[in-house]
Amino acid sequence: MAVTEQDLRHIAALARLGLPAERVGPLVRELNGILEHMAVLQKVDTATVDPAVSVGAVAMPLRSDEGPQIPLARARAAFAPAMTDGFFLVPRLATHAALGTSPDDSSVDDELDADLVEAE
Repeated sequence: MAVTEQDLRHIAALARLGLPAERVGPLVRELNGILEHMAVLQKVDTATVDPAVSVGAVAMPLRSDEGPQIPLARARAAFAPAMTDGFFLVPRLATHAALGTSPDDSSVDDELDADLVEAE
């Protein structure tokens, strides 16, 4: 099945797309090229391939991390002003301050602010 200029103009009219005359020829060639690729894919024998069970929440199994850890060029502490238990502590964005914080969040901010002041 090949796409003709008439098909392309009809689809463009249905989609209410402006189609300049100089784009008609190249688009017809591109669409026909795509259809040729699809025809090649249809010839692939998939009889021995299991069908996909799901494309949703089922995740690929993860492999275990193996091998030595690659050392960093700089210490992790050099990337952020403060760290706790191996995690970076970063200041709250001013745009998020107005969203409301719990008492626990404010204590973390106060500690971080104190660390930032000491670092300066």
